[in-house]
Amino acid sequence: MEDYRSVADEVAAEIASGRLRPGDRLPTQRAFARGRGIADSTASRVYRELARRGLAVGEVGRGTFVRAAQPPPTPALAEPSTAGIDLELNYPEAPGQPALLARGLAPLLRPDVLGAALRPAGAAGTPEARQAAARLLEADGWRPDPARVLFAGNGRQAIAAAVAALVPPGERLGVEAVSYPVVKAVAHRLGVTTVPLAMDAEGLCPDALAAAHRATPLRAVYLQPTLHNPLGITMPEGRRAAIARTLRELGLYAVEDAVWRFLDDAAPPPLAAFAPEHVIMIDSLSKRVAPGLTVGFAVPPPGLADRLSAALRSGAWTAPRFALDAAARWAADGTLAAVAEAKRADAAARQRIAAERLAEFTVRADPRAYYCWWELPEQWRAETFVAAAARRGIAVTPAASFVVGPRGAPSAVRLGLASPPVETLSYALDVLAGLARATPEDVADD
Repeated sequence: MEDYRSVADEVAAEIASGRLRPGDRLPTQRAFARGRGIADSTASRVYRELARRGLAVGEVGRGTFVRAAQPPPTPALAEPSTAGIDLELNYPEAPGQPALLARGLAPLLRPDVLGAALRPAGAAGTPEARQAAARLLEADGWRPDPARVLFAGNGRQAIAAAVAALVPPGERLGVEAVSYPVVKAVAHRLGVTTVPLAMDAEGLCPDALAAAHRATPLRAVYLQPTLHNPLGITMPEGRRAAIARTLRELGLYAVEDAVWRFLDDAAPPPLAAFAPEHVIMIDSLSKRVAPGLTVGFAVPPPGLADRLSAALRSGAWTAPRFALDAAARWAADGTLAAVAEAKRADAAARQRIAAERLAEFTVRADPRAYYCWWELPEQWRAETFVAAAARRGIAVTPAASFVVGPRGAPSAVRLGLASPPVETLSYALDVLAGLARATPEDVADD
């Protein structure tokens, strides 16, 4: 009897050669067994092996399909796409932004100032940077104590340091059931188990958080209360207060990701304002300014400052002094405020384009966000749609990248609206809308 692994190798070779393409339906296991001259039980083991390798995925009632791609070694959204039009990553740039930033950087290039800016800085940064960060993070009457602000190289590093400080290896981190993919990768690297927590139209459910903790204790929870990525949900004030009460009752810490908060200046106060003793607030300049020169901010409760500082240092995640000095100058001269205002207008304009081009479909989005969540028509699986879009030079992200835990991913994709020029975005959305109106069979031979 032929070993099931060798048969799986043959199918893998057919996928690699292109004879089997992403989205192709494989025969039923019985038909596959007959066609290959193997036992039904061997065919079943072949299909399980293909799924284990990430080459195939089964759907109840529909069959088994070739995956769009093998799971990447790094998480989705980690690197710029090689597609012609990138609707996967969000790199917002306001009109005239380089000129605005250049003016603020010019004083740093004087030899005496540059010399100081090239010296090292610790997790606590500089007094000027702490004051600037406190002003920048101020929201609706809440302002962090400048003495408690710590700095990372970017927002991802600040998140990684917060998780490392709060959750020992082998312990559990609660995460919204649909969440930022990098958090899953960070947890995996740190040996932390992510636990999906149910959400509703207002965001994370307090009862779900409490139930998960009482079932098997969590060490912390990560959440995005404002402009949740990818769903666009902003927690109302009442839900934030309920989450804060739950954190206090359970004695839990939360990592509040506020990286997109700058786009919604009317949002309720951050979760850190409701439970300052239980929340590490994270923000950064990656989206406010640009990913190439950025700073991450972390505001811990007083009792966690030393642990978080140690995590930043041990992970080599502290911010460079040059970036700190640049950020302080941009904050002081109004550059950051001007760029944020321009990006709010830009995001709103792009959302209007998406709403117009995708009006006939089920799309979830906040009109202030740079992304939207598209629930695809029933004839499409997310991975098949992603593969078809890629053949047209457009990169989008399947829902599976955002789903936490083992549950099946919905047939949806996230569209990042920030990176391409507006005219290119309009064109890409028209192409995707046309694709969604068709069926996988209609476009299989494109």
